[in-house]
Amino acid sequence: MTESERTLSQQLAAFAVDAATHGVPAEVVTSVGQRTLDVLGLCVAAHRLPTSAAAIGHVLDQGGHEQATIIGEPTRVTAAQAAFANGVLAHSLDYDDTHLPSVLHPSASVVPAALAAAEHAGASGELTVRAIAVGLEVAVRLGMAGYDSELGNSVFFEHGQHATSITGAMGSAVAAAVVYGLDEQGITDVLGLTASMASGVIEANRTGGTVKRLHCGLAAQAGVTAAQLVRRGFTGPPTVLEGRFGFFQAWLHGQFFPEAVTDGLGTEWSVPGIFFKPYPANHFTHTTVDAGRALRERGLTPEQVAEVVVGVAGSTVRTIGEPIEVKRAPETGYQAQFSGPYAFAAGLFGGGGLGTGLDDYSDELAQDPARRALMAKVSVVAHEVCDEIYPFQFPAVVTVTTTSGEVLVEEVLANRGGPARPLTDDELATKFRDNVAGRVGDDVAAQVSDDVLALHLAPDLASVLRPLSTITHQGESQ
Repeated sequence: MTESERTLSQQLAAFAVDAATHGVPAEVVTSVGQRTLDVLGLCVAAHRLPTSAAAIGHVLDQGGHEQATIIGEPTRVTAAQAAFANGVLAHSLDYDDTHLPSVLHPSASVVPAALAAAEHAGASGELTVRAIAVGLEVAVRLGMAGYDSELGNSVFFEHGQHATSITGAMGSAVAAAVVYGLDEQGITDVLGLTASMASGVIEANRTGGTVKRLHCGLAAQAGVTAAQLVRRGFTGPPTVLEGRFGFFQAWLHGQFFPEAVTDGLGTEWSVPGIFFKPYPANHFTHTTVDAGRALRERGLTPEQVAEVVVGVAGSTVRTIGEPIEVKRAPETGYQAQFSGPYAFAAGLFGGGGLGTGLDDYSDELAQDPARRALMAKVSVVAHEVCDEIYPFQFPAVVTVTTTSGEVLVEEVLANRGGPARPLTDDELATKFRDNVAGRVGDDVAAQVSDDVLALHLAPDLASVLRPLSTITHQGESQ
């Protein structure tokens, strides 16, 4: 069969088997190690949330064979349930990585799925790294197939769909299939099954609710489950992506770009260019945080602010600026993570971590009178310059009028953590240490960091994950 005769799923399956067999580029191996460490740190940190306790409690109630590790939980569970729990943990703080311009968060589902399946299968660290790389690439390419360059936005997003969990399920499935040793036909079938399990609605970004925290867990669980079912004989349609009643028709009403799936497949890797998050909040808010920090460094204080106009890409206003009365007065730290006014306040007041940290998005600070007073002065509007750049970056142009009548402008046109403003190895290490601080000892943190960054050399996953099976639980909540 020639390449032109293969369906999209068959081409992705051939790519996955080739990468699993022959390896991936060195820069991809390095990037996968960094992203795995990032995800594990997020899983530890997310134990502060009551939703995390709820998800883990739900899993433990199911019982089952001890196949894989939930981060922070000594009781092992089935691989699919571990993937679910760790996927929930990884995405719950909105601190996980982002691919642009597809605007999806691939690692929070793919990494948990791959780790759970690999631990269950007894796969080597080398194969696990290759599986994660392939899963991330598949998720990103399917996300990009829904990116309309003329529209300047993801068609998934325009339809109210969460591409993160939809394409994340597909990437998770391929990653799990690789560590379970499925061949091209098996991986094609896995994609065929998972397309019936992938889902996600994004309304919670606008008006609240914690359901979004489940999305990457459900995606990871779907991927592992699909791979296991194919091992037992289930099959899927080879045309599941482009077919008349397939994935792209169902989600995008047939408006998709197949070349994004196949062009450069196996030679051009998206993985190293995925953006790390320096701040634990919706990625659309990050440059507004940076603008607030920059104005603080210029000497501006909250008391000097009379009015603030946060200019962003028009497509992001509905997420971080609407309804404005909600965004100016978030009731919880979680709502604050999706608030443009809060992002400016967080930057101007200053915080921990790499500029703002986890403790800067608490319920208490969301309701702090001083921050509320500042947020009441902030408007979020579409800005022409930002529209020209989005969604390759999430820029912000912030204009402040002071009480003395002075007008200050701060432009942040590229996101920190991406290729234009990369985080250093020390900054990534700082983020990991900040995420696990108080929950694991410094020696354990150092050991895990070393082991995960060298994951491709590990004989198996159990020894790498074991130090994170028990953590100290603290009484914080969001």
